Amino acid sequence: MSKATTTDRRSPGPHLADSHDVIRVHGARENNLKDVSIEIPKRRLTVFTGVSGSGKSSLVFDTIAAESQRLINETYSAFLQGFMPNRARPEVDVLDGLTTAIAVDQQRMGGDPRSTVGTATDANAMLRILFSRLAEPHIGPPSAYSFNTASVSASGGIRVDRGAEKTKTVKATFSRTGGMCTRCEGRGKVSDIDLTQLYDDSKSIAEGAFTIPGWKSDNVWTVGLYAQSGFLDPNKPIRRFTKKEMQDFLYGEPTKVKVNGVNLTYEGLIPKIQKSFLSKDKEAMQPHIRAFVERAVTFTTCPECDGTRLTEAARSSRIGKVSIADACAMEIRDLAEWVRSLDEPSVAPLLTALQGTLDSFVEIGLGYLSLDRPAGTLSGGEAQRVKMIRHLGSSLTDVTYVFDEPTIGLHPHDIQRMNDLLLRLRDKGNTVLVVEHKPETIAIADHVVDLGPGAGTAGGTVCFEGTVEGLRAAGTVTGRHLDDRARLKETVREATGALEIRGASANNLRDVDVDIPLGVLTVVTGVAGSGKSSLLHGSIPSDAGVVSVDQSPIKGSRRSNPATYTGLADPIRKAFAKANGVKPALFSANSEGACPTCNGAGVIYVDLGMMAGVDTPCEDCEGKRFQASVLEYRLGGRDISEVLAMPVAEAEEFFGAGEARTPAAHRILERLADVGLGYLTLGQPLTTLSGGERQRLKLATHMADKGGVYVLDEPTTGLHLADVEQLLGLLDRLVDSGKSVIVIEHHQAVMAHADWIIDLGPGAGHDGGRIVFEGTPADLVADRSTLTGEHLAAYVGA
Repeated sequence: MSKATTTDRRSPGPHLADSHDVIRVHGARENNLKDVSIEIPKRRLTVFTGVSGSGKSSLVFDTIAAESQRLINETYSAFLQGFMPNRARPEVDVLDGLTTAIAVDQQRMGGDPRSTVGTATDANAMLRILFSRLAEPHIGPPSAYSFNTASVSASGGIRVDRGAEKTKTVKATFSRTGGMCTRCEGRGKVSDIDLTQLYDDSKSIAEGAFTIPGWKSDNVWTVGLYAQSGFLDPNKPIRRFTKKEMQDFLYGEPTKVKVNGVNLTYEGLIPKIQKSFLSKDKEAMQPHIRAFVERAVTFTTCPECDGTRLTEAARSSRIGKVSIADACAMEIRDLAEWVRSLDEPSVAPLLTALQGTLDSFVEIGLGYLSLDRPAGTLSGGEAQRVKMIRHLGSSLTDVTYVFDEPTIGLHPHDIQRMNDLLLRLRDKGNTVLVVEHKPETIAIADHVVDLGPGAGTAGGTVCFEGTVEGLRAAGTVTGRHLDDRARLKETVREATGALEIRGASANNLRDVDVDIPLGVLTVVTGVAGSGKSSLLHGSIPSDAGVVSVDQSPIKGSRRSNPATYTGLADPIRKAFAKANGVKPALFSANSEGACPTCNGAGVIYVDLGMMAGVDTPCEDCEGKRFQASVLEYRLGGRDISEVLAMPVAEAEEFFGAGEARTPAAHRILERLADVGLGYLTLGQPLTTLSGGERQRLKLATHMADKGGVYVLDEPTTGLHLADVEQLLGLLDRLVDSGKSVIVIEHHQAVMAHADWIIDLGPGAGHDGGRIVFEGTPADLVADRSTLTGEHLAAYVGA
């Protein structure tokens, strides 16, 4: 074949492969989606908008990303699939044009105490190799610098079969050098029990010295055992016990004793408490038991390793004057400079790789973190950005990256940097799908998909597809609010007092003194890592009567729902029980009233081993979760399953008047409606709620707490532009009712609405930790002396 002929075959117009330039979704019905059909352009940045609960995550994460990952898993052998998470096929008719999907969500990183920023990325592994090659004195392989690896040694005889020879016994030894501190087992902290929370030492056992929940004087298994064991004098005040009595009382070895003719085992109070309370899951305990455990158990820095988690040998091995503990404690931007200063040809490729990882941290705005920061303490936004690091330098192209509100927790100053990273991923030839509310990120989209028009059952449809300019003119909820700007208040409230903080030095705070005004709406601002959370969550006096709503995730299984989480289920069950003359337990799907076939879950879970597990509605209860006999009992003409299927707004009306009037339930429902959750159904599993919905559910629960000062940590997280106005109204109502509201926030609308602003900075980490401005929003805008002031001035058009 001639060369000319070959050329002719290659160049006759567009190639067939180039026609696959869209991801086509047809008939998506996952969660609240209503037969959604759209085409998403590949190798472009597509932003999905809409109010919270409109179906954005259901379309992007639960349909597109989930199906891509399920199909990839199916390419592995059946044996390997048995070790992978099971994935059911999403409810969708057609999904065409999928590429490999990498989902970077807001899920908190592992809460294991040994998991750190360094171990969650490759940084720690590379540092350990670096120290094992260059550090002096040399103490061993990389494992010698790992706080997750314990030193082990063993020796003995092993039997060896050698062909036709008889079995021989061979002496063998084994040793492994690890860097784990033996005292704290690599955790950096040791637990201690506060004895003052267990007993009153001025009283005797007979006088009721024990202050442990459930330890009553007539309980033979607890108090009776100590009183009649024979080891102790029950009539002597505990503080007068001899040294031996105190040893037996607190640490006595398990010993058989006879009490009132019953054979029991006596053991010291400390091991008994550890077995009775500390070995159990704290989240599964009753509230008063959990409160006792939180009071009684304290965690202190390990005295042997001084919190570094490492052995003395690992801490003494250094490169220059820096140990691996010192390196992990540095701010990452400082560590990057130190690594850059090392010049050792023998490990040049390793230094280059480590430098690239550390530079990615700085580039993504996390240079203020340190590698020894526990992963469980990162906010949702920080965790998502840490997960992004491994993708920034990736050579992969034609990948679909899926992000869930990547600007959460970012100061307006940092959002441009995040936008640049998203565009960089797109420009490498990847498809980037972003669920987002911030107008700054919506503005850079190549394509916008707006879902709605409402939330829950009122959402799940595509309201608009097209360009950002088209969205502005579309008249949808997002389009109408895209250019909304809150105005500075003409008059601000006067403070009624002050909450004094003196000498705050938690984390990066630099001996901060500040008076937070009470009786007003105070907003604490500053770039990520400037010390806002350290000031409010770590420095406010414990006796200040503060109700704190932070960003820690709410706990709940697929059996949990808004009714059980908020305590609404109790008054509803009691109302049903009173109206029908039966026990409240009948109206619990986790108790006597549960359908026996599905145990009250409403669905039957089938584990298909190596294939994806499936769940199907229970045929006996038809997904209602209760026995048929229970559904015969009614309140206001509704059975319990119909009540749990009600949206909050409808239930508020139902329990507010008439036969079903239940004031206790109505109060909780009012709070849920106040925070913008009127569309949620009472029985919707917590596992199906979005991040913003969970945050507001927590806020609604805490609104019932007694306390005059509320501290809210970024309450606009996950909120649509249209919902921010409703949140501001709620904050105003709290302040007008006599509460003091302190908000950590980056959203300019909340800043503009504040009565008082406290700005921390000027930078993050060791560049922050100082108060750079205190005053009204108008003064901050006029001053423009800080990053926050500049962005707020631009926002309000000043």
